[in-house]
Amino acid sequence: MKTNLTNLMSIVSEEERKFSNYGYSLRNYAYTTSIQELSGNVNITEDYKKDFDNYYKELKESQEKIIKYKKTIYERNNQFTLPDGRTIQEAIVENSILRKVKSYYENLLEKRNSKQRVTEVNNSYFLCRTLNYSVEEIQKKCNELEEKIQSTDFEISKLNSQVFEI
Repeated sequence: MKTNLTNLMSIVSEEERKFSNYGYSLRNYAYTTSIQELSGNVNITEDYKKDFDNYYKELKESQEKIIKYKKTIYERNNQFTLPDGRTIQEAIVENSILRKVKSYYENLLEKRNSKQRVTEVNNSYFLCRTLNYSVEEIQKKCNELEEKIQSTDFEISKLNSQVFEI
């Protein structure tokens, strides 16, 4: 089958959805229900053995597909390289950290200097809180991170569209 990483990730997502449904169905069809009379006669009221066996088989097949496809994704992510020499996997790891740092910077950008008057019985004063950083510098770093993340995402996207055989 010829595909690319983007399509393969979509296939994996769909297969994982099926896998989850199969697991749910297994739980639903785990029992056969019967009524046993005192005389010893047994009447089966719900027989889900065939359904259980079918979903069990489907679950195992789905599991094997997911493992195969994910292994392929990881292999390709470690083979394909961006123009700067990083593999896709390295770039993904780096971007996840950069996104966290950017989030921290954005939280810092929400902070402001403050001055609050405090009045006590015998005393009155101002409680002053001053930022320990330059808002402009943090904003600049945040913008730089966003550019780097977007650039890397674009390069990853281009590599994800390369067709290969699995």
